[in-house]
Amino acid sequence: MLLAFIIFGFFGMLQLKSSFFPLQESEIISINVAYPGAAPQEIEEGVVFKIEDNLKGLIGIDRVTSTSRENGGSITVEVESGQDINFMLAEVKNAVDRMPNFPTGMEPLVVAKQERIR
Repeated sequence: MLLAFIIFGFFGMLQLKSSFFPLQESEIISINVAYPGAAPQEIEEGVVFKIEDNLKGLIGIDRVTSTSRENGGSITVEVESGQDINFMLAEVKNAVDRMPNFPTGMEPLVVAKQERIR
């Protein structure tokens, strides 16, 4: 009986799937703006406010926060619980792409979901 427990325990251990840091689906999308040589006010008025206005009509967004600093800025979009993050990422990218023009000298925007490990 003891030998059977050891053998089945060994084979069970080999088939056990575990992870030290399990991945959990993120609910945050970040938009990073790089505009070398620009002042924070210029980034805020020329880019951040326009992106925030485009995001206002999207359903499934819980909160939008932004930070403007010299040479760049960032916008954080928090998605409501239960929403598909990949669908919302596509919606946010479409909203950013609807902007007619960006200031000259600005680098392309980076829109990505933040991976969260718990």
